[in-house]
Amino acid sequence: MKILYVDLETEWRGGQGQALLTVQGLLARGHEAELLAAESGALARRAQACSVPVHAVSGHRRRWHAAQTLRKLLQKNNVEVIHANEPHALTAAWLARAHRRAALAVSRRVAYPLGRGWMSQDRYQAADRILAISRFVAESVVKSGIPRERITLVYEGVEIPAAVTREMRQAARRTLNIAEDEFLLGCIGYLLPEKGQDHLVRAMPAILKRSPRCRLLFAGDGPERRHLEALAAGLGIRDRILFAGFVEQVAEIYAALDLFVFPSIAEPLGTSLLKAMAYGLPIAGVASGGVPEYVESGVNGILAAKPSPEAIAEAILPLLNESAIRDRIGKRARKDMTERFSSDVMVENTILAYEDVVRKHHDARKPCGGSS
Repeated sequence: MKILYVDLETEWRGGQGQALLTVQGLLARGHEAELLAAESGALARRAQACSVPVHAVSGHRRRWHAAQTLRKLLQKNNVEVIHANEPHALTAAWLARAHRRAALAVSRRVAYPLGRGWMSQDRYQAADRILAISRFVAESVVKSGIPRERITLVYEGVEIPAAVTREMRQAARRTLNIAEDEFLLGCIGYLLPEKGQDHLVRAMPAILKRSPRCRLLFAGDGPERRHLEALAAGLGIRDRILFAGFVEQVAEIYAALDLFVFPSIAEPLGTSLLKAMAYGLPIAGVASGGVPEYVESGVNGILAAKPSPEAIAEAILPLLNESAIRDRIGKRARKDMTERFSSDVMVENTILAYEDVVRKHHDARKPCGGSS
């Protein structure tokens, strides 16, 4: 198949990581895959470094420029699938009327309802298939009026890293200035109110009362950072929380951690959670959004029933001094990621969705009574 993957975001977040993994996986399997991305964005830069064919468009009015580029590519290339990875990409595809020339697939990573405006509705109605990253997201799309038969569940996936050695862990902790006898909690991701980091900071006094040598590391930046830093200072625990900001080599963070915490309030999925599980880290999270589709509490993680400081502390506390439980949960998490939620599984499921949507797109456009 010939696939044109479109993502116009300029920042690097989970969706952009999935875009790169998908295009690389398609190329590795012999498909013709190209990426249309913002020239100023991290995705275009990283894709080019990986020898992925990239059509870069100007960041200024990038949706309009992307639509123009799409029209040209569709006129001269036999593209079978356009995959819009995020809303800007979908707008560009819709403006280019790409769905009239190729099958249009759209990733959906958020669980809030589709916009009620005519443009938002028309964009999604033009899509041949919506690829939802969790059942939680799929149900929100159905409630927004999209027929269930046009939605396919494709769980996101992550690369399975090599097991972290003792030497790798020690080197990573030295880089972060974390002592060997400190218990390091970690939360990786953009700092936003809906990510629940506020609850985690508020849970820390209870955790530190049980384990004074415990520290919390936030890797990621965002508009909530100042509030979280002020909150930690107000609680008198600022010295126990490390704000690392955006980290390019995030693998070092995972290698340094003892426990990964995912306090998000209503997360559709959470790529950082999947990566932590792939590293074999024990997980403490919140049973909200799509998280319970990956994490079975007591089996491959521990889930708090609700997003509150008290509930998050209760999920973490039993794991602080129980290395055997942490080891068991971490090993099962890595096994589940390898078998069910790896990037290879994600790419294969995406290809199956493409094949189905191309066939149905082709059949829908056959002339009545005509031959193929």
